[in-house]
Amino acid sequence: MKELLIIFYRNPELGKVKTRLAKTMGYEKALAIYLKLANHTRVITQDVQVDKAVYYSQFIDTEDAWFNRLYKKKLQSGEGLGEKMLRAFEEGFQNGYQRICIIGTDCFELNSSIVSKAFTQLKKEDAVLGPAKDGGYYLLGMNQLMKEAFQNKEWSTASVASSTLQDFKNKNMSCALLPELTDVDEEKDLPKAWLAL
Repeated sequence: MKELLIIFYRNPELGKVKTRLAKTMGYEKALAIYLKLANHTRVITQDVQVDKAVYYSQFIDTEDAWFNRLYKKKLQSGEGLGEKMLRAFEEGFQNGYQRICIIGTDCFELNSSIVSKAFTQLKKEDAVLGPAKDGGYYLLGMNQLMKEAFQNKEWSTASVASSTLQDFKNKNMSCALLPELTDVDEEKDLPKAWLAL
């Protein structure tokens, strides 16, 4: 079975990452925290035994910390988050992958065992969702393309996870739930130790 982990990654540019965090902490600190989150994501995914692809927001960087031998490198395409994720999943299924999960780089509580568990769940269920405490999700996986999961969503709101679960229910698709974790959007989401960065 071909398995693919998609990682959505925003190119680290001052003033363009973690903008909600920057409102209270400033652009430089927000960028430092973003890079720390991205590094955490790289460390926990590099040994997961699936194919991995980093989808860049602006341009593909072949000389950054994402090792070229471990991560395929691609560019996000489409308008808005939903369409960009849909296109990444479409490409994955067109390339013959049978189980696909997507994550971002915002979740410091995510670890390799949870990512691996997501793929294990997809052997038994149609989909898997990792709910975030803010009502969104930190991971979404499926073993067949379900376009509705990416459509008619108010992204970055508390309704995203519940709306996505309802989409699967409407299609009579089973969906496993992973542990609820914290996504970093604002200062209050950060672990105390990170505030000293």
